[in-house]
Amino acid sequence: MPGAAKGMTVATLTALVLATAYSVTLGGSGWVWFAWVVLGLVTLGLVTADGN
Repeated sequence: MPGAAKGMTVATLTALVLATAYSVTLGGSGWVWFAWVVLGLVTLGLVTADGN
């Protein structure tokens, strides 16, 4: 996995941890999870594009 894809994967997983912590402490927010899903899809696209 190239460096950019690895960095995005780490950022996405970190964002998942932060979104979960935010939801546990302050309650769920649809926008937080929407942003995380968008970040996850961008990461998935980057990993897929780098794999080809």
